[in-house]
Amino acid sequence: MTATPVTKTTGPADAPGPTESAGAYEPTALTVPSRSRDRARYDRETVHSILDQAYICHLGFVRDGAPVVLPTLYARVGEALYMHGSTGSRPLLAAGKADPGLAVCVTVTHLDGLVLARSAFHHSLNYRSVVVHGTARQVTDEAECRMALDAMVDAVVPGRSRDVRPANTRELAATAVIRVDLDEVSAKLRTGGPNDDAEDLDLPYWSGVVPVAPVHGTPVPAADLAPGIAVPDYVSAL
Repeated sequence: MTATPVTKTTGPADAPGPTESAGAYEPTALTVPSRSRDRARYDRETVHSILDQAYICHLGFVRDGAPVVLPTLYARVGEALYMHGSTGSRPLLAAGKADPGLAVCVTVTHLDGLVLARSAFHHSLNYRSVVVHGTARQVTDEAECRMALDAMVDAVVPGRSRDVRPANTRELAATAVIRVDLDEVSAKLRTGGPNDDAEDLDLPYWSGVVPVAPVHGTPVPAADLAPGIAVPDYVSAL
């Protein structure tokens, strides 16, 4: 038993960037898990579904010889992930180099349920995750940059980018966008109930799954919002 995911549509269908293709991603030494290989998935439908139902990822890279992992906003458009930040941030500066860019690992995880077994050893989680290995490169084309920023806004609240003031020249100059193409990609997921040992089935302990799902609260208007501006339908739909 798992929580029902919230479906999101990310990015314009005709956005520029790598072409989305059918089929599956080719497994590599980096994308084949060392354990529970039966939980791995490489088909694009599964990978894209997991990516499109979230908007926070963890971006991992090496800085000055030490590993760094940063939570950041992202959006998938076709066969690419886009992330953004200040033009002065170290990972974005490194990604801005023409060659070779910045080697990164990007992870996205959904928690769907707490799996409570009769034994402590068999407690687990129901989850869906994606791991992307690749090279982050800075986006320099203004049209692609604007498209990516709109896609990130819409990844959080679909339809929002068409209902706000777009970034001006000064704001664009202060914002860097990086792209990671979806080449080395894998998904991994667990579903179902506890895997109790046969000899534990008669033990007097509750066993089962506690579903977990994100919940949006009632929208709270800004303190300085002008009177008469109603909550947009796309916000109420959350």
